[in-house]
Amino acid sequence: MDTRIPGRRFLHSPGPTHVPDEVLDAMRRQPMDMADPRLTRCIAACEAGLQRLLGTASAKPFIYAGNGHGAWEVLVENLIAPGELVLIAGTGHFSDSWALQTEALGRRVQRTPWIEGRAIDVAAVEQALRDDREHQIKALFVVHTDTASGITSELAPLRAALDAAGHPALLVADVVASLGAAPFEMDALGVNVAVGASQKGLMLPPGLGFVAVDQAAMEMAARNPAPRFYWDWRLRDSELPYRKFCGTPPQNLLMGLEAALGLVFQEGLGQVHARHALLARAVHATVEGWATAGALSFFAQVPEQRSVSVTAVQVAPGIDVDALRALARERFQVSIAGGLGPLTGRVFRIGHLGDLNAAMVLGCLAGVEAALTVQGIPFGRDGVARAVACLAKG
Repeated sequence: MDTRIPGRRFLHSPGPTHVPDEVLDAMRRQPMDMADPRLTRCIAACEAGLQRLLGTASAKPFIYAGNGHGAWEVLVENLIAPGELVLIAGTGHFSDSWALQTEALGRRVQRTPWIEGRAIDVAAVEQALRDDREHQIKALFVVHTDTASGITSELAPLRAALDAAGHPALLVADVVASLGAAPFEMDALGVNVAVGASQKGLMLPPGLGFVAVDQAAMEMAARNPAPRFYWDWRLRDSELPYRKFCGTPPQNLLMGLEAALGLVFQEGLGQVHARHALLARAVHATVEGWATAGALSFFAQVPEQRSVSVTAVQVAPGIDVDALRALARERFQVSIAGGLGPLTGRVFRIGHLGDLNAAMVLGCLAGVEAALTVQGIPFGRDGVARAVACLAKG
């Protein structure tokens, strides 16, 4: 028999994240008949809410039963024909994963190099576009916030690089880890397709992936001869719920999404972004304090590139990250994430996005400090005090 956990275990991975009670309550409702007008209204509210959150007046949202990797596949199968070329800007683990998945689907990928600890190399992207004189590159794929590194890359310079190179490639942005935490304005940034998922800033369980597609991308998809059915935007571009989801919609997740979007807009999108920025500053202040003892440091080297969603903390050689995580989780009831891909064993990650407040973040940081203490890992002892001072200042 499992041991009972008194209270609540703090979830500070960068996804899945804490799910608000209002969202859980909405998801408890009974499913509806497909012809029930309440279902139509729920889907319409989700689509309109996603458009508002994404900052687009005209891009069409398509919602899928799937995760972020599923949304990647949706994008590739609709937008890029087999054998065509995409440029993927290097951000680390998630740009590499996106490239591998795209290649597995029979498309060609050109990568720009990634410099560890830093955001996308915009100059390398622009040079790759300029070198593509025959315009073989059909789209530029970029990860806005790479969850593995905790680094956010600005999107406006990448649109500027496309324009400066005079290149017709579409701009595709993965906003899985940034949407609902950091500002994103799809239309103003000139993003043609945005890709997202439910389990991070949107405060839902895993299970929904989505894309928002502008007219240029819809036209490219219409020209794409690749065989597809379940993913096909053309088939899903309908007013009928059954057509929109190529079958039965994931109703209870949609009820949760409608509730989650309602919470975001009730708080106010600007306030949501400000809250995330403040909580991130508190975490960063703590890591600065911990780093004074020499065993811990920021993986992201440039302060302005540190994400408001997740912070990757680099550890000195010899520190067992998995043991630290297990101790924090099992003894102090704080779940944090480990490193992914090339950062496995080199970092632990603290998620600070979604339905969080100051007390929850302080509890997480104190729990991590307790685990560091038990493990005998050196850290500056004023870390949490720095977070308190940051939050008090506001």
